[in-house]
Amino acid sequence: MSQRITAIRAAWAGSTILAAAFAFAAPAAAQDAEATASEEGQLATIIVTANRREENLQDVAVSAEILDQQRIDTIFSASGDVTALAGSVPGLNVESSNGRVAPRFYIRGLGNTDFDLAASQPVSVLLDDVVMENVTLKSFPIFDVERVEVLRGPQGTLFGRNTPAGIVKVDSIKPGQEMDVRAGLSFASLDTITLSGAVGGPLIEDKLAFRVATQLQRRGDWIDNGFTNQKNVLGSFTDFAIRGQLLFTPTERASILASVNFRDLDGASTFFRANVLGPNNNNLNANYDRGTVFYDGGGGNRVNYKQFGATLTAAYEFDGATLTSITSRWTTDGSGRGDIDGGFGAVFLPRMGPGFIPFPSDTQDSIDLKQTTQEVRLASNGDGALSWQIGGFYFDSDFDVTTVGFTFPPPATVNHTNEAWAAFGQLSYQLTDMLKVTGGLRYTDDQKDFFVRTGAPQARSVGDSRLSWDLAVFADLSDDASVYAKVANAFRAPTIQGRDVAFFGAPSIAQSEKITSWEAGFKTELADRKVRLNGAVFYYTVEDPQFTAVGGAGNLVQLINANKGEAYGFELDSAFQITPNFLVTLGMAYNNTEIQDPNLAVGICAQCNVTDPTRVIGGSTRALIDGNPFPNAPEWSGDFTARYGIPMGDSGEFFIFTDWTYLGETNFLLYTSREFNAGSRIEGGLRVGYSGGNGEWELAAFARNITNEDNVLGVIDFNNNTAFVNEPRVIGVSFNVNY
Repeated sequence: MSQRITAIRAAWAGSTILAAAFAFAAPAAAQDAEATASEEGQLATIIVTANRREENLQDVAVSAEILDQQRIDTIFSASGDVTALAGSVPGLNVESSNGRVAPRFYIRGLGNTDFDLAASQPVSVLLDDVVMENVTLKSFPIFDVERVEVLRGPQGTLFGRNTPAGIVKVDSIKPGQEMDVRAGLSFASLDTITLSGAVGGPLIEDKLAFRVATQLQRRGDWIDNGFTNQKNVLGSFTDFAIRGQLLFTPTERASILASVNFRDLDGASTFFRANVLGPNNNNLNANYDRGTVFYDGGGGNRVNYKQFGATLTAAYEFDGATLTSITSRWTTDGSGRGDIDGGFGAVFLPRMGPGFIPFPSDTQDSIDLKQTTQEVRLASNGDGALSWQIGGFYFDSDFDVTTVGFTFPPPATVNHTNEAWAAFGQLSYQLTDMLKVTGGLRYTDDQKDFFVRTGAPQARSVGDSRLSWDLAVFADLSDDASVYAKVANAFRAPTIQGRDVAFFGAPSIAQSEKITSWEAGFKTELADRKVRLNGAVFYYTVEDPQFTAVGGAGNLVQLINANKGEAYGFELDSAFQITPNFLVTLGMAYNNTEIQDPNLAVGICAQCNVTDPTRVIGGSTRALIDGNPFPNAPEWSGDFTARYGIPMGDSGEFFIFTDWTYLGETNFLLYTSREFNAGSRIEGGLRVGYSGGNGEWELAAFARNITNEDNVLGVIDFNNNTAFVNEPRVIGVSFNVNY
């Protein structure tokens, strides 16, 4: 306990000093970080679509954070991928062991550590109201967006199954009737280049509008291979994405929006580093050098992916209600290979290293996926006391996953199909001038099938039909303060995992996990809207939580259900408009998670020092994980931003912006050990520049991971004490125009 308190104090000391330096701090309300203040120096209004309609965040019974366009541009300024969102919202963690694809999301400590391309997650990602179900689709680049919403807690009523932890909702900028031209170019260290552009406007006045946006992210090779003595031969990537949209408004009541998205990625996968932890502690040791790996395999650790999506959104506004239809088709086709043992040689070969390598591991995973979704929704559009919506949803996916070893295991291909449908509804009623009640129901039927294409079929089928629901009470105490309480029930559908087939094992199955969450919060805007303080406390229980026993000495990926999981915590989001030109935000979250199953035992590492009780089962040592935290669930997290602008003349501004994220103590696996966990992890960024022409152009210098922190993001335990780390410091300059 004393060590934990010491770590917390040390971690937050830096945030406290920064807050004092900027006079006062306000939250992880990262969306406020670069919001333009009004002439009165007030905080900007934050729009959220948690109820599938645009509302003021201060009027919605949800714990949420919204990242706006400028904040998003800053986060990704060094050509970052989706995992750069980690920590940008307190309670949100994102990491990946597959490079720039297959990110793993965690909200309020709940996520899934499964690295396989068929993994299921309890955090859903939506792009323009289309669910990106597969982990590879979740990696689609975030660019030319209006906002990113992070909704904490179960969202099953309106957003469906597989949302018990929450959702990350990405909304792109839509076509409009005003001409809009944007372009950006940045050059940075490590031969990093980002090129972006967007153009949109009317084709036929008031009838037809278009928008085309694109982004190119590129980095050169910057990692040495110490085994081959080659310099700067690994680490490069080229990630290209484009979006085209066409909006047809034949009448004032009707609209049809067609959009297409495409991505072409040729890049580096995650770089695993053999025996860089410990032993007997979680410190990076003398084997670690961020700029060097020692690979005798992996084919350069390359990933190659192509993704395509087409969506048609049609809406018609009747008297009293709006009918909306969203039809979408997405595909992804790609592969990624890696030197998984993170070193060279093996104990039975002439040489090996760094450290002890029991055996070599070099594998490639590929996927060929097709996903189709259809949603129809009818929602009230009046201003009366009663608002409502009803709808239906259909989901279908079909994909093959192929695992190939070099030289083991032999190629194996498995097929996954998933078909689901749902009917949902929500009612909200303004009982009095100060009291509003909202409730929702959703019935879902989800079916999954699995078989092996390259051997004995080993067919498996699972399914479940469940009712999700939520009930919220929202009370306005005054014009500037409100409180709410919410209870919600949601589920993650049953899952089949077939990766072990490639290693001559059987597929594993996890039954549905069911979450019941209680939440209470407050929302305030004070000092003439110069101060925003939003907070929430939560408690949830998960019945039959799905976990993935990854690795162990057998290098297995097995789905398991624990008896129960439990978590509680709080979030605080605040923002201070100290002057019209000085905005500070500070946010923090606390998550205490616990696995509750006295008989659940999992495989352990090859070389680490396990601190859990163990028992021998079937001749193998297993760790008892009852009482352990959820994996990859930082107990504390926080976010700090500050922006100060100095007006220059009639239309210019000199500005300085800094942002910092903090992730606290984290256990990476289901079992606990001295090596496979992380202490405090902090990263900061800085942007200094000049904006002219009332924002029409900007020249800036920037830095990401400005203090060049070496932070462990994840581990691999089956072979040696392998870890992978964060991106190095990147310093660059950028030029942007916006007309």
